[in-house]
Amino acid sequence: MAHEYIRVQNAGPLSGELTLEGAKNAVLVTMASLVLTRGKSRLTRVPASHDVYQMKTLLEELGAEVLFDEQKHELIVDTTFLNGWSVSPDLMKRMRASILVMGPLLARFGKAKIALPGGCLIGTRPVDLHLKAFARMGATITTSGDFLQADVEKIRPCRFVMDYPSVGATENILMAAAGISGVTEIVNAALEPEVLDLITVLRNMGAHIDFAFPATIVVQGSLDLKPVEHEIMCDRLEAGTLLIAVAATGGTLSLPDAPVDSLELVLEKLSEMGLSIEVGPQGRGVKLTSHRPMNPVSFKTMPYPGFPTDLQAPMTALLSLASGKGVIHETVFENRLLHVPELQKMGAQISLSGDRATITGVERLYGASVIATDIRAAAALVIAGLAAEGETRITGIHHLLRGYEGLDQKLRTLGACIEIVRD
Repeated sequence: MAHEYIRVQNAGPLSGELTLEGAKNAVLVTMASLVLTRGKSRLTRVPASHDVYQMKTLLEELGAEVLFDEQKHELIVDTTFLNGWSVSPDLMKRMRASILVMGPLLARFGKAKIALPGGCLIGTRPVDLHLKAFARMGATITTSGDFLQADVEKIRPCRFVMDYPSVGATENILMAAAGISGVTEIVNAALEPEVLDLITVLRNMGAHIDFAFPATIVVQGSLDLKPVEHEIMCDRLEAGTLLIAVAATGGTLSLPDAPVDSLELVLEKLSEMGLSIEVGPQGRGVKLTSHRPMNPVSFKTMPYPGFPTDLQAPMTALLSLASGKGVIHETVFENRLLHVPELQKMGAQISLSGDRATITGVERLYGASVIATDIRAAAALVIAGLAAEGETRITGIHHLLRGYEGLDQKLRTLGACIEIVRD
């Protein structure tokens, strides 16, 4: 296999205007939800990321016909003759989001067999909340080695109180509940924008979904969910990554379609750092203008609407260039500070204490050979490389390709010196 890495060099301030792709964290679960339907669905604004191709393969393995037009960012999925309920270990190991077919398969076939999922090395992310909920819905769950199998004669609605507002568990329970008759309540549910996008999809299929206080989703399912046409929401995490990248280089960026309402805390922190943030009309779109020096800020990652864990690593890179000391408290994933030793190789002054990182800004970073351990760590190292003196080489680039479509190309459009090298 060819040796792949990203080569990044400082090309000065980046500037320009970009459009955003569809959200990775929304499109994968939307694709999984199509298992609930019989017929042909059409999704638009679908990013051509590696994880989308993995989910496409998974659906085809289950018997769906899937056509993906990369140029149009359009995905056609025909589930009329879908007949599989077992997912191969190879697919499960490559993409954690593959666990999201478990709920739809139980609702449609009354059984599902999967291997424990893989993905990024950011923590254990146990699937126990998914399994507890399915057990409450009547499923018998057995394990054999790395395999899980769930069987149920007739899946039933229930009221389920989650220990933690897990996005994946909320989505999996939502989909299972949407495909059966009766009322299911999910208490302490995750309410991330991507979850709300899924709810829009399920409503369009024919499920009745409402909200109750506190943080409760009420689902009245249907045994006859219809195919849908749906435009995937813009990727707020891509937006945040691009804004932070341009801020690190001292440039200016316009994102006319940025979903400002789902980025409020991120934009607030960037503003606190002394960067100019202009929001477009009707709260759509944002323009960032960098200023120096940047002020340090501190924050804690939290479920939405708190600061997103998926932008913690990019912000760590940016704070490495601030004038002063900031503290990041990572509360969502226990291993989501693996990028810190790599940033230290580049001259970042960061000290770790458990799940906290204290960052003392430096005048400059220096190019180095570093390793990306997950999607957002890869983005953080790219951002550091864009601002560093000399050349940065980043291996583990499959993570970046899983989460972003053409991030290197977009950065080049802004003037970056970045390329994917395959020796």
